[in-house]
Amino acid sequence: MENETVVVTGCAGLIGSHLSTHLLKQGYRVVGIDDLSGGYLEWVPQDQRMNFFQLSLVDGAAVMKIFEEQRPTAVFHLAAYAAEGLSPFIRRFNYINNIVASASVINACIETLTKIIFASSMAVYGSQEPPFSEDLPFAPEDPYGVAKAAVEQDIAIAGLQHGLRWSIVRPHNVVGIQQNIWDRYRNVLGIFIRRVLEGEPIAIFGDGSQLRAFSDVKYMMGPMIELISGHDSETFNIGSDQPVSVLNLAKLVQKAAKRRGFESEIQFLPARHEVQYAYSDHSLAKQHLAYQDSTDLELVVNDVFDWALSEPKRQVVSMDYEVTKGIYSAWL
Repeated sequence: MENETVVVTGCAGLIGSHLSTHLLKQGYRVVGIDDLSGGYLEWVPQDQRMNFFQLSLVDGAAVMKIFEEQRPTAVFHLAAYAAEGLSPFIRRFNYINNIVASASVINACIETLTKIIFASSMAVYGSQEPPFSEDLPFAPEDPYGVAKAAVEQDIAIAGLQHGLRWSIVRPHNVVGIQQNIWDRYRNVLGIFIRRVLEGEPIAIFGDGSQLRAFSDVKYMMGPMIELISGHDSETFNIGSDQPVSVLNLAKLVQKAAKRRGFESEIQFLPARHEVQYAYSDHSLAKQHLAYQDSTDLELVVNDVFDWALSEPKRQVVSMDYEVTKGIYSAWL
């Protein structure tokens, strides 16, 4: 792997920054691409073997040039705007940044014989019976899930028609330091912590009985690297096995906040359109990728809280809505 080059799109985000660091430690050269719309330059590893490009993947010509010049073995395509609940109100933005951007990466991979490892989403399963297994059909319930399913299908088509090598992972509810806490619409743990730090109540849509399995990012690194050289044309769920209610997550944040001198209350807002129970089965990843998850959610909550306290105050991101009919009052 010495001098072997791997591209990481979304390298300034949560999974991308951790994965880039892990790849560097394993001896790879890393080419990072990020437009810094959801991550921050400070989170990109500072290493002489890390080559960073700030650009939008929608610019297909620029992406192709990077691949032609760098000649990577593989690309971890992690970049996305992953605000699932917001996606019905920003359809064009969602499809441009999640489908059109992915087409740029797929085209570059076809032309340069680069393997693509695509980070899809549990959103492709919709409201089917959990735990979700990889053999379930696509049944997304929002434009974000539609986009992820479409890219998965397009990658498979490119494999059949052009011989593109690919693997797909479907991570879910990933948590850890270097998670964007300044986005109003995504990363529920980050949203809860930011609101506490700003003296606002922890806002929950509905009664908080929604079930998710929050997954510590650090346990995903080794299994994902396994995909560089093997497991072509295979798809894996990856994440925690322990579903937790959103209300219980909020209570863990409250507990961590109180330890640090912050008082907080929980505010219940009208329910929004979302899948109520969503968590996955990880048997395939355990069997084929030696995946072992030991997420301790309370520990992660405390780590992220302490990290958030050390971060500079940043501007909270708001989006320009394309549709406002039916939008939740908390976002107006």
